[in-house]
Amino acid sequence: MYDYFLGGKDNYAADRTAADEVIARMPLTREVARANRAFLGRAVRYLAAEASISQFIDIGAGLPTQDNVHQVAQRANPDARVVYVDLDAVVMNHARGILARNQQTVAIVGDVRKPAAILADPELNGLLDLSRPVALLMVALLHFIPDDQGAYEAVAALVDALAPGSYLVISHIGNLPELEDAATVYKKANAPVVLRTAPEISCFLDGLTLVDPGVVKVREWRPDPDASDADPLEPDVPFYGGVAVKEAVG
Repeated sequence: MYDYFLGGKDNYAADRTAADEVIARMPLTREVARANRAFLGRAVRYLAAEASISQFIDIGAGLPTQDNVHQVAQRANPDARVVYVDLDAVVMNHARGILARNQQTVAIVGDVRKPAAILADPELNGLLDLSRPVALLMVALLHFIPDDQGAYEAVAALVDALAPGSYLVISHIGNLPELEDAATVYKKANAPVVLRTAPEISCFLDGLTLVDPGVVKVREWRPDPDASDADPLEPDVPFYGGVAVKEAVG
């Protein structure tokens, strides 16, 4: 569905049917998807080019889609290594085909609700050195994990296992009345949407030091001056994002 929202071709009839229903209920859906994707690109460029991060874990990657993490990171730093994690077997099949010729990327099956299994994966540990800083990306993922399935606990467990100097990047749909109708479409799917307020979204970054400008609408996070997603005339997008760093203790 996400690929379809972005105008891609890697989707199926069932995806398109459900996606069209979401668009009918929330006409801004395509704008939301594009703004979120642009935020991901800016965050990865910041991490690779400015924060000198060369290791990335992208959970809920949703491959294939547009301008993926390894492409953005490796343009800024050719030595960047990326591990994609997803629970969907179809996603994994696509991902492994896309990444077959890229020796600095791997795709593994994993569930964010089982952080220990992700961190123990031999392919992940074969590519990344978890004793060094890592950028952990959970973009447009956490609104699919209800509180009673341990959303906050899973994020905390993953961050706790990372070295000081690591970063966490999240984006999450906001809790606005006009989104409730569109969210009902996902209840028919295998990943119902959980709408959270901006303060509730910020809680995922508790204990970390926020990178300016903090948790804000995704279009407001370090916008590119010449990019369309920064245009004040564009529709407002009810999606929040933030980047934070894990400081050394003591």
